[in-house]
Amino acid sequence: MDGKEKILLENFSEYMDSAEKALKEKKYNVSVTLFFKAITAASDLFLLRKEGIVPSSHTDRFRILQSKHEAIYDMVDRDFPFYQDSYTKKMDEEAAKLLKEDAQTIKKFSEK
Repeated sequence: MDGKEKILLENFSEYMDSAEKALKEKKYNVSVTLFFKAITAASDLFLLRKEGIVPSSHTDRFRILQSKHEAIYDMVDRDFPFYQDSYTKKMDEEAAKLLKEDAQTIKKFSEK
């Protein structure tokens, strides 16, 4: 395991742990934000393992996923608006749980 992979795994775990805690405390906006960060870390881990690269921005990540890994792209594309909305709207438990599930799914993809 190289340094980038280790950092992405550690970041994924940290985001997930903190998001879970926020979810239990009914802090849904924090939870959504952190679950999306976990999704990003899992997506980057997947791309590092499958493509040998870590995207430098959301734009690059979306472009690579859309062109080469449609199933993951579809999840990230669906979830990104929740992340954006978490700055200006109140999130709910349903949104947080959806992002949690997607983060776990993308992480599993990276292990195949």
